[in-house]
Amino acid sequence: MKKFKLALIPLFIITLSGSTTIEPSSKLNVLFIIADDLNCAIGAYGDALVKTPNLDKLAKEGVLFGNAHVQYPLCGPSRVSLMTGLYPDQTKSKKLRLYVRQTIPDVVTLGQKFRTENYHSVRVGKIYHYHNPRDIGTAGHDDSFTWDRTVNPYGRDKKEEYKIKTLKPKLDGGTLSWLEADGNDEEQTDGIGAMKTMGFLDEFAESGENFFLAFGLYRPHVPFVAPKKYFDLYDLADFQVPESSDDYLKTIPKPAAISVRSKKEQVYLDKELSKTIKRAYYATTSFMDAQIGRVLDKLKATGLDKNTIIVFTSDHGYHLGEHGHWQKQTLFNDATRVPLIIAGPGIPKNKKIKKSPVELVDLYPTLMDLVDINTPKFIQGKSLVPLLQNSENSVRKSALTELQVNTKNGIAQGYSIKTKRYRLSRWKHLGEYSYELYDHDTDKAELDNLAKHPDYIKVKDSLITILNERVLASNKIPEGLGRQIRNARPWFEPKKVHSKPKKIKSQ
Repeated sequence: MKKFKLALIPLFIITLSGSTTIEPSSKLNVLFIIADDLNCAIGAYGDALVKTPNLDKLAKEGVLFGNAHVQYPLCGPSRVSLMTGLYPDQTKSKKLRLYVRQTIPDVVTLGQKFRTENYHSVRVGKIYHYHNPRDIGTAGHDDSFTWDRTVNPYGRDKKEEYKIKTLKPKLDGGTLSWLEADGNDEEQTDGIGAMKTMGFLDEFAESGENFFLAFGLYRPHVPFVAPKKYFDLYDLADFQVPESSDDYLKTIPKPAAISVRSKKEQVYLDKELSKTIKRAYYATTSFMDAQIGRVLDKLKATGLDKNTIIVFTSDHGYHLGEHGHWQKQTLFNDATRVPLIIAGPGIPKNKKIKKSPVELVDLYPTLMDLVDINTPKFIQGKSLVPLLQNSENSVRKSALTELQVNTKNGIAQGYSIKTKRYRLSRWKHLGEYSYELYDHDTDKAELDNLAKHPDYIKVKDSLITILNERVLASNKIPEGLGRQIRNARPWFEPKKVHSKPKKIKSQ
């Protein structure tokens, strides 16, 4: 493939004496920003209620992908996948609490590849999996080979967890919880992360060093925490939450029904409570947007915007009552679809690629092409550069996502593809296959399962063929990847054992 040639505007740094001029390398830098549990409730994606002025502005300065999907709708597996350009069947990482090198020890991650090309690779906040909020302030399940330097911010939101309202007596990272926080942005973990990221931009502007700078936010993941001013942006009366019944569950395969009823304490919430929680999610999203805005303003103030590619995305989507669910971990659009914006020198401005399906595994090869670095052979994603050059081009015909669901009778394996128009999901449970088929021309909410509709038999059969081919391809061992370790055991915290000490016999 032809490399994407970008028009570079040279940067100069003048010393205080004015006698020396330094011209940095003409290589492009990368600012990679990823949110946690962010769906497409963003102004640029058509949400009329949310306040996200900074992301809306970024979309106008670059290319917005309207049909981008993750490969596994759960934090750990998704982040390993996007950082390696591999599918979960190839990373062997489908659970939380796994370090990337437990399953693919020889992989060259995205940040590691930049390091080999003399880039300074830096992480601020959450890129690989962290238990959020438990692991805030720690390295989480990070990979030391990926980075030259790392920062683990720790803010007031972590210190004041005792104030947080939650649906369970004990706060955890999977249950709905929220707080209108006291104090200002700079006291919150993501506010501190933004300041640290801005500090690195100042440093790189001065040194002229090339960088891959990854800023990972912890919000809007639960607990939905933001300073009170962001809650004040929203009127509770403006929020509506979809309703779902048990009758609906009878129209979809059993594993799909289990996935949208997996959090028992979050099913059939009181109407006013559900609106309060949704408002908290939107407030936290606006807070997150503000931190990204501060970083982008610093990028421009330093002049680094002239030779820096910006990528913004999320690790997966998030249901806000759709299908009766408040979480990720489904094969519906609400969980698999994520925002994706790419901007920077040479990237078209104010472009929306609405229907062409793309995947987060595509980010690795795309960035390699944009900065003119050879893509490793093991990478399974496809470069999006042809789409950036011409939105009429097509990179792939479908986006693939998978999910495993625990049932009383073992694990159900699900795979799903999203095309320009359709979603087909296949579930294997107890040796039998069942399907879901949704037509987005008539049903963007994916509530009318057409898998058994006689008018859609040919469509279903053709999509099954495509899905089967995609699943087979995603299971192939990539050339040059190295070892794949199956059945690696997730790390769990040691638990206290309350037992009497054994008596030791004297010799």
